[in-house]
Amino acid sequence: MALLCAFALAVALAPETRAQDASGAPGGISVQVSEQIFDTLCALDAAGFNADASTLGDMPERLALRTELLKMQGPATLAVRAYYHGHPVADPSALLSRYITFALVLGPPPDFTFQVSEDEMPPDALSLRDFQPLLAAFYKEADLGPRWQKVEPEYEVLAGSYRSIVRGTVVKTNAYLREVIGSQHGRSFTVYVDPLAGSSTNFRNLGDQYAVVVGGRPTQSAGLIQHAYLHFMLDPLVLKDRDKLQSKSAILNIAAHAPQLPDEYKTDFVSYVDECVVKAVELRLRDLSTSEQEKVLQQDDESGFVMVRPLVTGLNAFEKDNPSMTYYFPDLISGVDVAAEQKRLQGITFASAQPAPAAPTSAQTADAAKQAMLAQGDREIALHDAAAAAEIFTKVLDAYPNEPHALYGLAVASVLSGHADESKELFEKVVASSSSGNAANQPDPTVLAWSHIYLGRMDDLEGSRDLAVKEYRAALSVAGAPESARVAAQGGVDHAYSVPKRDGESGSQ
Repeated sequence: MALLCAFALAVALAPETRAQDASGAPGGISVQVSEQIFDTLCALDAAGFNADASTLGDMPERLALRTELLKMQGPATLAVRAYYHGHPVADPSALLSRYITFALVLGPPPDFTFQVSEDEMPPDALSLRDFQPLLAAFYKEADLGPRWQKVEPEYEVLAGSYRSIVRGTVVKTNAYLREVIGSQHGRSFTVYVDPLAGSSTNFRNLGDQYAVVVGGRPTQSAGLIQHAYLHFMLDPLVLKDRDKLQSKSAILNIAAHAPQLPDEYKTDFVSYVDECVVKAVELRLRDLSTSEQEKVLQQDDESGFVMVRPLVTGLNAFEKDNPSMTYYFPDLISGVDVAAEQKRLQGITFASAQPAPAAPTSAQTADAAKQAMLAQGDREIALHDAAAAAEIFTKVLDAYPNEPHALYGLAVASVLSGHADESKELFEKVVASSSSGNAANQPDPTVLAWSHIYLGRMDDLEGSRDLAVKEYRAALSVAGAPESARVAAQGGVDHAYSVPKRDGESGSQ
């Protein structure tokens, strides 16, 4: 059964999530903060993810922590950065959603043991299973336990602002449905609050456990919280009557032709009915005028959710004087007249699909392959495998001579191998490429800044302090350089570099 597949991926909620709740909502419904989500998003912080952190300005401790994480240069941090850049996702919201799904199936720190078997793991979390040991190592290196204790009070303040939203949603929805929620018998609806989720809202469910992860202002997330709560309340009714629903399945034969209808619903009538029921109740809860409601129904019809309209008609009868939705639901479904709907929809014109993205050109495909090789080389650097990294970067240079990122990566690999002369020559090539006038071979700010820093450190080790400071200042002048490079460059200006206890510090990650 793919119920809710278009709106949620199945995940297990970590049963030992550290949380406190004071929402005043019935049992099984809560607003919480999660250390697992916090730790996972801290790792994304350190990796350089540009989150839509719309509430961080109100949280001094969390904002300060984010700045500190960007400056970290330990081996676990470098490995996290290498993994992050080696598994790119074009859409930032989709990337964030993937890591949140991963966090929700984790047990508590420091081990972050998966709470489900690999066979039961949702696809998003499964795709990141190799990130789990990296997160555990990063947790220890970044000393996240005490950091969480320091910021948790600020998180609780933000969570408190959501509790009235959730309480109001529960009261309004249950009053409309005429349902009284007491003991949930194992069912739970949990709103997790983390500011790095920003304005996006992520909804997940597995069986009787539902989770909504929010981060922006409460009013921004209120509508999606209500949508998720309606699923929590109505899904059991749809599943209970799933066999009876099949008598209405001819409607999907028409709706499936709508270009905008998500593919998941075109092959799963139970999920389709479920979403239509939620949309119908959601519409009635908005208390729109007749003309405003008709406008929404027209949009639903054009996008393929044609069953919303007859369900709204059934809800009009329910609102007059009927028992709770639990008892009325069979009548709501039986009231959908398939023959009448087939006749109504004979001349319907569905809205066109959104334009599909253009197919990649051969040049774009080649560039994607190059970027994948560069990311893999960066990962080998983070793992301190100089030989493997050198092999990868050499292959890139064979195909793309003087490619700055590959030159830089090979230079760092040479540093790890103890070949100082070779590495210095390569760093100098990177720097020279920035003034070559060749737009196709310009190094990115990270690569250029760290090349100057490495050259400065080499000058320091050779006793050429004036030349070293010149390189550090050149790094500071690179527009768009990451904060970690600026911190390292300023440190070089302030104090001469000396060999650290551990080497291999790479700024390209």
